[in-house]
Amino acid sequence: MPTVAEPANLILMMADDLGYNDLSCYGSERQKTPVLDKLAKEGLRLTSFYAGATVCTPSRMALLTGAYPPRLGWNGGVVGYGLKPQNGLATQARTMGDVFKEAGYKTALIGKWHLGDTPELHPMGQGFDLTYFIDKSNNQTKKLWRGRELEADPFDNRRLTEHFIKEAVAFVKSNSKNPFFLYLPFSAPHFPAQAHPDWKGKSVNADYGDVVEELDGRIGDLLKVLEDEELEKNTIVVFISDNGTEPGQRKWGSGEPFRGLKWSALEGGTRVPCILRFPNVIPAGEVTDKLTTAIDLLPTLAAACGIKLKEGPGIVPKLDGLNLWESLQGKTKTHPRKSLLYWHGWAMPQAIRVGDFKLYLDKVKEIPGTNKGPALIDLSKDPAEEKDLASEHPEKVKSMKALAEKLLSEIEENSISLGGPASPRKQNKKGAVWLK
Repeated sequence: MPTVAEPANLILMMADDLGYNDLSCYGSERQKTPVLDKLAKEGLRLTSFYAGATVCTPSRMALLTGAYPPRLGWNGGVVGYGLKPQNGLATQARTMGDVFKEAGYKTALIGKWHLGDTPELHPMGQGFDLTYFIDKSNNQTKKLWRGRELEADPFDNRRLTEHFIKEAVAFVKSNSKNPFFLYLPFSAPHFPAQAHPDWKGKSVNADYGDVVEELDGRIGDLLKVLEDEELEKNTIVVFISDNGTEPGQRKWGSGEPFRGLKWSALEGGTRVPCILRFPNVIPAGEVTDKLTTAIDLLPTLAAACGIKLKEGPGIVPKLDGLNLWESLQGKTKTHPRKSLLYWHGWAMPQAIRVGDFKLYLDKVKEIPGTNKGPALIDLSKDPAEEKDLASEHPEKVKSMKALAEKLLSEIEENSISLGGPASPRKQNKKGAVWLK
């Protein structure tokens, strides 16, 4: 564990719409990702890791705040599609940037923001010292920002990963003597996936594969800088995705062995890759199926860096994430995360997972039985979610439904509003059909 005199650095990378099966270390045979494969061998690979939501904006809200998105006023959609551009993450919400900045870290947001378009909601006011970003997805904007100044209009979509890594390398080098937190949410491989000229045709999976393989290669450039600056042993590196495969990219992206795509509460919509490396602290080459989610990363990574999170009435939003640091190190047999709530991309509650079981609380056309009542799936035996076991386990259905009702009620009672003007769109108060 790093001492107070030498706190660990943190690099948190997030791909955009990368499916569970899109890295070779997660089974892909269409993309070669040797850099991330090596990172996994040097650290921990998680197989039951869930993004913060099934679509971009709420997924980023959850990751940065450690809270379920509805607790932040999210009522469906993403900024620019369902959410107005002047709405987004409220400035009073505590972010990971705020936490690390207050702890004396130099902080940077390099990549895709997607939490509000207005100057008020841009990342400079959310705990980040350095910002270099697009404020929405690469199909929604052509503007690239450096702080409050417009860097490019239009940007070259083929070169965004190159530019983001270049900025990340410069940030790491300039802060090699200071503790730093780098949040690096890439725009790749979100559509339109357009290959960089140097990577065009390198994969066997069209432009999508080229973009994923470029992402892997350029991450290697960033990791090499950690070696060169002798920062590797004292830097935590995390790689995740924000949600599953985008429906328009299903021909090239993959969430196998799970069904479902971005926007969906099926496993393929939200179960994503997660790799965590911290040399000599996280055991190398381990694979874990422990239930973990993006909302856990704020308390877990803060603990890893020796930062004590402030709690109390003045801290918003209320934290849903759990500190899993000792469990992920293998220091305890007890894993704090026992349950997980799911929403689809329009913010309707859909399901709850407890242990290996997942209970659907709404009608879902892909899940048999949900038109008649809650459907129960054993994910350990049925990852494709095809067999309803509700009739075999009525007591489990009852207890899981009651827990979901309790959790959802508490979230509704302790939520804040979106940033920006009051949103005219109201969440459907009827809720999922099989809830009260």
